[in-house]
Amino acid sequence: MRTLNVELGDRSYPIRIGAGLLSDRAQFAELENRKIKIVTDANAGRRYLPTLLYTLALTPEDVLVLPAGETQKTWTSAEKILDWLLASNFGRDGVLIALGGGVIGDMAGFCAALYQRGIDFVQVPTTLLSQVDSSVGGKTAVNHPRGKNMIGAFHQPKSVIADINTLKTLPPRELASGLAEVIKYGMLADAEFLKWIEQNLDKMLALDAEALTKAIYRSCELKARIVAQDERESGPRALLNLGHTFGHAIETFTGYSEWLHGEAVAVGLCMAADMSTQMGWLSVDDALRCTSLIQRAGLPTRPPVGMTPEDFLELMGHDKKVAAGKVRLVLLRKLGVSVLSADFDEKALLATLKHFTTP
Repeated sequence: MRTLNVELGDRSYPIRIGAGLLSDRAQFAELENRKIKIVTDANAGRRYLPTLLYTLALTPEDVLVLPAGETQKTWTSAEKILDWLLASNFGRDGVLIALGGGVIGDMAGFCAALYQRGIDFVQVPTTLLSQVDSSVGGKTAVNHPRGKNMIGAFHQPKSVIADINTLKTLPPRELASGLAEVIKYGMLADAEFLKWIEQNLDKMLALDAEALTKAIYRSCELKARIVAQDERESGPRALLNLGHTFGHAIETFTGYSEWLHGEAVAVGLCMAADMSTQMGWLSVDDALRCTSLIQRAGLPTRPPVGMTPEDFLELMGHDKKVAAGKVRLVLLRKLGVSVLSADFDEKALLATLKHFTTP
């Protein structure tokens, strides 16, 4: 097992990464003698809930199981969680566990932030994407038809427990979706890590435990460092959204039902790299290198057929990173060096949008 900390003063917490953690009661020692409730979805619950219930000596009455999928990440689902906690007379001293992928982690964390003005929660991410990204940093939210993650709160977990054994049951498409976020970290903050990903991608696709553990650890390490500098995204933390403004537009356009988050981000990474070359910052060869890696991971590199530049511009205008009426984009000065820009050349953006939406 490997452990690192997110350093946020009295809100600091550990991230534990390793095999077999769900069945290791010692990983949950801080929850001893506390009331516990678990929120999960149908997929994660079927695969991992029996183990966690046994480890924590809980019963099915302590669990709320929701349908799986991004379309469930709504205010209606959040109300179900809150109603359940209220009906259970759950106290402020209780702990809510999020067992599942990013959808469950975001919703359970959001409800933990709201319930009685804030209760403790623990992230137990079961997908690669949630282990490397969404479980870390305290962003919680639900989606809205007008935009992804537009209703949310910052609420840090008490701990993150990432059992890499859960990745053995991931469908290949879900594994690839998580790899998009791993690639993102190399592109935005660590060119050497990006090179390592290129060299070890096949091992990760084959579920090699050592390679996956290193990828998860380094991704979390990079994110934790940035979150410690800027917990509420007033500055450097926005760099973690490389590819996301384009990607969120794709998810909204498709109604959160057709594309996985990592698939949309993968296209967004390609578009951000392309626009960075349009700006004269990133070399064409380096942009192609990123696209090639994304393709090797089994991810899409172009947006949905029928999506137009006008669709992108309209949906990007509703993104959370819009400030003073201006879209802000994360772009690459070079591989491993990213920048948040609101004064980019609009001609460069239009050139990228046209390039990616022209058949």
